[in-house]
Order: sequence, then structure tokens, then C-alpha cells
Amino acid sequence: MGGYLSLLGQSLPPKSKFNVANIPDLDGKVIIVTGANTGIGKETVKALLSHNAKVYIAARSHTKTEEAIKDLKVQTGKEALFLKLDLADLKSIKASAEEFLGKETQLHVLINNAGVMFPAVSDVTADGYDLQFGTNVLGHFYFTQLLLPTLISTAKASPDHKARIVNVSSSMHMMSGLKFSTFKDGPARKKCSKYTLYAQSKHGNVVHALELHRRYASEGIVTISLNPGNIRSDLQRHMASLQRSFMSPMLYDTPYGALTQLYAATSPEAVELGGKYLVPWARVGPSRKDASDPKVGGALWEWLNEQVKDL
Repeated sequence: MGGYLSLLGQSLPPKSKFNVANIPDLDGKVIIVTGANTGIGKETVKALLSHNAKVYIAARSHTKTEEAIKDLKVQTGKEALFLKLDLADLKSIKASAEEFLGKETQLHVLINNAGVMFPAVSDVTADGYDLQFGTNVLGHFYFTQLLLPTLISTAKASPDHKARIVNVSSSMHMMSGLKFSTFKDGPARKKCSKYTLYAQSKHGNVVHALELHRRYASEGIVTISLNPGNIRSDLQRHMASLQRSFMSPMLYDTPYGALTQLYAATSPEAVELGGKYLVPWARVGPSRKDASDPKVGGALWEWLNEQVKDL
């Protein structure tokens, strides 16, 4: 019951005390936003560019991203950069990180924004993982690990000695724990609904963020997870039309969805919120109790690390 009440409370947030105008000047800051050629990711990049950040859009489609980059340049006068990244393919993730590190020596903020929601249960990643967990959690874990040394060195060289990692989760993380037997394709996973698989992937985003905080806060890494809100975006493309029609009146436009992650990524106040979970709009809120269990975090970290250790 507590999970449902939390879902309801986060669906009807109070007016935001934070807005895009509060973002400080980001000149000299290098930022990656995954999955940002559409939706709240694109809106996030728009705000970052408007405040002078150097922004990489890490996404699969070169064509769609170039279209987004052109549109954003018209809107902001600034040009984002394309970084090819397929989070459902571990080899692609490694190649993407290597490409970035061949171009940049600093990374001030990594926003793990990309995600897939409610695809068919039969859908799996290139490496045989559940598509939602493999993309939303394992893919972002591997990408983050490959970039961590640069994030840490950037933190040490920054005036505030901090760099930030932002994991975009969902209020739906309240609805499922982690079932390790369902992370890869197999009989246990096939018995799950696509909704349960999505919920556990979003739970994984929170657990990952908390474990990053435990392990790397002392090295200047500020890690925050968050629920961006119920937002109208391409993320609903796998939902049935009736479901979309039912949800539509409860959805906010994309600029609202960008607010909480922009706050986490740029606000001077948020630098003190490492290990916290944020809810709409730009507020500290409750996450699942078991998400903060160090045993759960340690077990997930060990499992994730095992999957990528020989790549």
C-alpha cells in the first residue's frame, strides 16, 4: 500500500521552486546526456546548451540525433555533439566510451537519462539480457564504469572538487524488488509481465546510484537518482493506445520532466544531495526501503560487474 500512496503523491507534485532560469552558467562544463534526441532528454540538453555547457547526446540513431541537434541549434544558438551509443549492446557501449575519451579529458556531469519502457517480454538485448534491465541498468552501469576515472579526475580538478552522475528512475521502482533470475533471458523472466520488468529496472537505477554513492562519494562523485514525473514522451510508444488515452490527462509536458534532472545536474544546492532520491519537482523524496540496503546494493554491483569484467 505504501508504494501506491507514494506513486499517487509523486503524480500530483506541488509547484516547482526550481526553474531553468536558476541554472548557473555552465561555460567550460562537459556533459553527456544519454537518450537525449527526444523527450525529456532533449529538453534537458536544450537547457544545458542555453547555459553554455558543452553537451554530448549519446544515442543510437545518428539521423534522429542530427535532426535534434539542428533543432536545438535553432532554439539555442548552440550546437550539441553526437556520441553513438547503443545501451542494448555492450560492445557498442565500450566503443562509445572510447570515442568520447578520445575527444575529451574532462566530464563534469553524466546524466543516465535513456530508457526503454514496456517492450514485449520477448525482446532481449544483443547480449541476451532482458531488454529493459539490460538497457536501463546494465548498459548504464557499464557506460558509467568506463567513464568513472575521467569523472573522478575531473572532480579533483574542479573548483568544488565534485562531478555528478544522475540516474533517471521512475516512481514505478516502488512496485518491484530485484529478481536476479530475471535479468537474463530464461524461464523466470518469461513469467514476468513487461510492467514488472520495467519496475525492477527502475529499481535497479536507484540501487545503482546508491551503491555509486557508497563507493565513490569520497572521491568527489555526487550520485543522485530521481523520478522525473509522469511525462508525455516517446517513452510511451510501447503502450497500447487505450492505455495512452487513459494516462494522457495525468501527463505533464516535457519541460516539466527535465526540471528534476536539471536540478540534480546543475544546482549548487544539489551538490549536497549525493545518495538521495529526488521526486517532482526537484525535491528529496522517499524511495523503496530495500533500495538503500547495502546488501542489495553490493549484490547488484557484484552481478553487474561480473557481466562486463571480461569485455
